[in-house]
Amino acid sequence: MRGYWEDSEKTNEVVDAAGWMHTGDLAVLDEGGWCRIVGRSKDVVIRGGENIYPREVEELLHRHPEVRDVQCVGVPDPHFGEELCACIIAADGTRPSPEDLRAFCRREIAHFKVPRYFHIVDAFPMTVTGKVQKFVLREWAAKWLTESDSDDDRVRSGPRDSGS
Repeated sequence: MRGYWEDSEKTNEVVDAAGWMHTGDLAVLDEGGWCRIVGRSKDVVIRGGENIYPREVEELLHRHPEVRDVQCVGVPDPHFGEELCACIIAADGTRPSPEDLRAFCRREIAHFKVPRYFHIVDAFPMTVTGKVQKFVLREWAAKWLTESDSDDDRVRSGPRDSGS
């Protein structure tokens, strides 16, 4: 890439001196040399020194029969630095319980990757091009946690529209 159209400042942020563009994508190479995108560097949640890649947890939760869609974000935590919050759009006619979701996760992933918080939402905040605005979800989740007087096991509803 030569650069962003008429935006040298943005170009300088992502293109290094050797001409490499740094996209922020995280990838792994397998034994055969195939590359697989596993997430975005700005979405990584660091919980107590452990890296959690939200995409891994999202892919797992997508397999749960009561989950139609899910996005995971990091939320501030005074002890661990960050905790994982799963924002879930429930499958029609269902309301998944946190206990069931945690048990489902514990069978498949390491304990530190299991989300501490679960929120049921009707929709995700989206850009005009159809991408989820994770920064808005992080803001919502942080607000839910500060407003909540319940324990961590409760599935709480989030904002009802994507314009909040």
